[in-house]
Amino acid sequence: MAVYFYWGEDTFARDRAVQLLQSKTLDESWASFNLDRIGPDHANGVVHALNQAMTPPFGMGGRFILLSNTTIGQRCSEDLLAELDRTLAVIPDTATLVFTSDSKPDGRIKSTKLLQKHATIQEFSPIPPWKADQLAQQVRDVAGVLGVKLDRGAVDYMVEAVGNNTRQLHSELEKIRLYAASLGTIGPLSAITIAPLVTATSQNTLKLFAAIRQGKTAEALDMLADLVRQNEPSPVIARTLVGQFRQYLWVKLMIESGERDDSAIAAAAEIKNPKQLYFLRKDIAPMSLVALRKTFPLLMELEYQLKRTSDETSVLQIKTIELCALFSR
Repeated sequence: MAVYFYWGEDTFARDRAVQLLQSKTLDESWASFNLDRIGPDHANGVVHALNQAMTPPFGMGGRFILLSNTTIGQRCSEDLLAELDRTLAVIPDTATLVFTSDSKPDGRIKSTKLLQKHATIQEFSPIPPWKADQLAQQVRDVAGVLGVKLDRGAVDYMVEAVGNNTRQLHSELEKIRLYAASLGTIGPLSAITIAPLVTATSQNTLKLFAAIRQGKTAEALDMLADLVRQNEPSPVIARTLVGQFRQYLWVKLMIESGERDDSAIAAAAEIKNPKQLYFLRKDIAPMSLVALRKTFPLLMELEYQLKRTSDETSVLQIKTIELCALFSR
């Protein structure tokens, strides 16, 4: 029996994990008989998925069933719960059943408790942009899978360039892999070598943040326009700004409260390397605590409005101007 529940907003990483499971389970020659992809619009999707999981595979390989964007982790009727309870424990070894969802399963409801008992539950959420150590590890992990060798500087460059965008990370590393193969390069590649190949969208978002905190409105708007031209998703821009301002606010709060222990400040701001505080202190020194606190109502408005407008660019421009105004006085 193999039951999986994959959830989280990083749909690219989630879909890759699903594809990996499928490749291990399914004989592609028999896929037309043994592959079932059930969408969220299916009236009885869960029941259909369970029934298919109980059906023996035809020919070679196993049966693979994917139920995408399910809501059983958030709500589940008593009848459906009974069906899950009756079936999950007896799904044969010849079947792999995968549920996916953007939302975290609610641990308080019975269906989630059943999944916790019978399924492998894995989260696929973007790493917060300010968690540089985790992003660096992600770069090393993906590079290792693709057979790309990067030195420390190149890893750091990739973190700055693509941030938590796993789709772009795979794309950029695939370009680097092909480039290294064309040169016959064996050793680790440096940042100088890979920089011309990489589209640095996240790096530009961090530069946007730097321009905002310095109150440079015209420069910030130019950077925002570049990001829009590069098709950087508006929610990603917003999340990066939220993460950076959150980190700066925590550091400022701790310093102004009289805290002198860098380890304590780093822990509060979720900074893995306390040495990073040396540079943050310099950045934060001219920024007032009042202004930093005022960024969060604006950022919350930004995220709220992005979900409810078709003109995301105008919303980003207005909030960029308002944020810059906080630090230009």
